[in-house]
Amino acid sequence: MNNTTQTQKDPMGHAIAEYHKKGRAAKLRVFSSQFYEDEIPVDTLFRTFDEMPVQEQEAIKLCKGRVLDVGAGSGCHSLELQKRGMDVVAIDISEISVEVMKERGVNARLVNFFDETFQEQFDTILMAMNGIGIVGKLEALPNYFVRVKQLLAPGGQVLLDSSDIRYVFEDEDGNLDLDPEDGYYGELDYRMQYRGIKGEKFDWLYIDFETLVSCAHQHGFACEKITDGNNYDYLARLTKIG
Repeated sequence: MNNTTQTQKDPMGHAIAEYHKKGRAAKLRVFSSQFYEDEIPVDTLFRTFDEMPVQEQEAIKLCKGRVLDVGAGSGCHSLELQKRGMDVVAIDISEISVEVMKERGVNARLVNFFDETFQEQFDTILMAMNGIGIVGKLEALPNYFVRVKQLLAPGGQVLLDSSDIRYVFEDEDGNLDLDPEDGYYGELDYRMQYRGIKGEKFDWLYIDFETLVSCAHQHGFACEKITDGNNYDYLARLTKIG
């Protein structure tokens, strides 16, 4: 797999580039078949350590050794780690975002996490801002854990945050108001638009902590919750068992 984002269909990349160049940007619009239209404030993609939520701050503090920053975007987490003297490789599927990161002084590469031609080892794999969402579907988690095993050095760790969005679908009694045929409630689809640039539809996964623990154990990983956020989100650490 060597999928990267075509420049003409990369709304987030263009938003990042405009903000990097001008210090401001238009709305980065987000559409989903499950929800109303939303937007991502582009300035939050350039946040400093002090502006990051607690789980991201904790993840940065826990990083060790050689770090792989997955889906790095504008490179805000990599920049903070570099300030702390760490050896970081930032990867993203957006050529535009990678160029911005390089201009900002980040060691960035145009790489898809699932591309098995990328074979290096890291002591920490950082997947911030719900980075595990790139898995897309629950059924794809086995391939994710295979890939993590390839990239983790002995004694390495994965630091990831996600959210349990069950509350969105609960009825007044706390039961899930979903058709069983709809599949796992954390599987969403999105499409982004920036100005006149429309991206392709993509799948995105939000995974509750208990399901993550179960899947991790099935594939030889221990899963520890580090922090709980204020919006049903959490930071978790994965380590290989044995």
